[in-house]
Amino acid sequence: MRRLGELEAEIMDRLWAWQRPATVRELVDDINRDRRVAYTTVMTVADILHRKGWLRREKAGRAWLYEPVRSREEYTAGLMRDALGDSRDRPAALLRFVEAISDEDVAALDAALRTARGEPGPPGGPRETASRGGAA
Repeated sequence: MRRLGELEAEIMDRLWAWQRPATVRELVDDINRDRRVAYTTVMTVADILHRKGWLRREKAGRAWLYEPVRSREEYTAGLMRDALGDSRDRPAALLRFVEAISDEDVAALDAALRTARGEPGPPGGPRETASRGGAA
């Protein structure tokens, strides 16, 4: 999975945050609060995201309404899978990753692994796991 370009990411961030379909006009108006961008530029990038399968669109009068096909979490997970796939030594890469993340993230990772395996969580929940050093 390719990392999104700057404007692609700005568009997706807004749509993920809004959690509703939006027109190019709404996107342009919101982006223009921070920096100037042309309507046609946003329209072109939204169309590219649609063709890449990131956005679905539906006609609403004369405008298109765009909404994400995948969640921000699915996008992030894809980037993580790709980064891991680039490693020649996956166990070592995973170890370095776990060593570098916070206790809270270790606890969240442990909870995610338990959920994926259908196992019950530790007594006291994820916070207790984090406070015990976050053993994964």
